[in-house]
Amino acid sequence: MKIGYPCINNSVGCKSSRTFRLRNYSPENLKEKVKGNLRCLHKTLLFNIKNNILFFRITSDLVPFASHNVCSYNWQKHFREDFKRIGELIKENKIRISMHPDQFVILNAKKEKIRINSIKELRYHSQILDLMNLDQRAKIQIHVGGVYGDKKASMERFIKVYATLNNEIKRRLVIENDEKSYSASDCLYISSITGIPVLFDFFHHRINNLDEDKGELIKKIVSTWRKKDGPAMMDYSSQLHGERSGRHANQIDLNDFSEFLKILGDIDADIMLEIKDKEKSAIKAAKLLKNNG
Repeated sequence: MKIGYPCINNSVGCKSSRTFRLRNYSPENLKEKVKGNLRCLHKTLLFNIKNNILFFRITSDLVPFASHNVCSYNWQKHFREDFKRIGELIKENKIRISMHPDQFVILNAKKEKIRINSIKELRYHSQILDLMNLDQRAKIQIHVGGVYGDKKASMERFIKVYATLNNEIKRRLVIENDEKSYSASDCLYISSITGIPVLFDFFHHRINNLDEDKGELIKKIVSTWRKKDGPAMMDYSSQLHGERSGRHANQIDLNDFSEFLKILGDIDADIMLEIKDKEKSAIKAAKLLKNNG
């Protein structure tokens, strides 16, 4: 079991998501930002290794506007060796990697333009992981998408669009349950037809569920992950007290996290902490696991 956090480390003094406005696009601006972003990603990974945090979600903003039509510069070739070196660091230290495109990636959108742009964005994400020479265990997680007044039809549309994707994207893609529209059981239905692994978001499940038995549900979810996909990935957080339902906690509640681990039992999974203080909570969780064997 590996513990991780998403995208930003508040302790290293930099961000790997520096970008610029679209109107300021130029190859020079792009190269400057990507160079700095890759340098910061490398620094963040070294921090994580030192603190036994071996699961990390790389920001989608690593290469600004990479999937936009304005981006004609061959950044893949220019930074090939940089990506390769980062990939070697990841593999040498057995770090698990994921990426999570933003909410505008909607494969089941009714509008074809949105679907086309979503696929472009997924292609960019898969290129990042391919340039690092990471195997199929490095994943890209997305939500199923919108309901559009007809949930069944929207699920079928996702299935049809998924079937059109190239294998470079398919082998990395996983779907997660969300807090409003698609439950873990909905994702399992889609998985039963497509074979796509399901990423279990424990916090979202608390808000949006069908009152399933958690233990049995998790077993079904874990079974969607094949050996070549690696251990199942899961997202964990808890509710921020006194705020609207769905607000992520500022710090990890170790008692609540321990209860989550009890539900998992002897299941091996890599846990992404979607908690606001990022690496601070990840360090606490990693220590908890180490102390408890």
